[in-house]
Amino acid sequence: SMASPALLMRVVASAYSVAEKAATIVRNVMSAGDLGIVEKAGPNDLQTKADRLVQMSICASLARKFPKVTIIGEEELPTEDVTEDLIEDGHCEEILKKPCPAQYTGIKEEELVIWVDPLDGTKEYTEGLLDHVTVLIGIAYGGKAIAGVINQPYYNYEAGANAVLGRTIWGVLGMGAFGFQLTEAPAGKHIVVTTRSHSSALVNECITALNPDHVIRVGGAGNKIIQLIEGKASAYVFASPGCKKWDTCAPEAILRKVGGKITDIRGNSFQYNKEVKHMNSAGVLATLRNYDYYASRIPNTVKESLVP
Repeated sequence: SMASPALLMRVVASAYSVAEKAATIVRNVMSAGDLGIVEKAGPNDLQTKADRLVQMSICASLARKFPKVTIIGEEELPTEDVTEDLIEDGHCEEILKKPCPAQYTGIKEEELVIWVDPLDGTKEYTEGLLDHVTVLIGIAYGGKAIAGVINQPYYNYEAGANAVLGRTIWGVLGMGAFGFQLTEAPAGKHIVVTTRSHSSALVNECITALNPDHVIRVGGAGNKIIQLIEGKASAYVFASPGCKKWDTCAPEAILRKVGGKITDIRGNSFQYNKEVKHMNSAGVLATLRNYDYYASRIPNTVKESLVP
């Protein structure tokens, strides 16, 4: 008989189904019309009913199946009982059939940390920029992002009434990345993707120094990494402390699997062990290719302004 699938593959297979359930919740909240918007730290730091319900759904569903895994979500929520309609018990059979990379076959539950952003791009969600929105479930081991699930609930939403809405991108280091068509940005073009709603003098100074051919301003870290792996941008540059571990964990695993690189603005890699601080306080620099070209052009004044 076949050995049962390794823990990592079971977690990823469950995370896939949990993310699809999350996407349904996101779409249902939007179509019901009452977003239940709450300001957290100000008008650009919002939480909606979708953020709250999705986080409860993801965390409770995964905790029920994998009780010893550490799960860290963006929203501060009461730990009240989650209603059964929010629980997703399924898993993706196709993922369970894939071989677990040898270096991860012995992982125990208590060695995994799952970083959850229930709705990345909340501000854009409230403004109807629905293609910016992602659900992020990142899986870390030994402080490193090793697997990730990114769901885009509104992928294809401009393609007309009969279009299939939403998609799930997922990947495991050393094994594969699926659900998208890997594409490189046009050779010789420097297209920078950056923040839409968290701009600052420092953010702009850094981008100007890169002398880009084009700058794309969109919401969501997950969305920006998708721009890189689908060839719409050549670098994601954010010289600001706003980004958090749950923004970067899932995208990092997928980006690294396809040969990309993500660090802070100073070139330090991110750590994802459960004790780590949540803020990526020295910003983000990510590319699919040519990381060194962009890293070498970040001004020292910008680096010195951002303390890890």
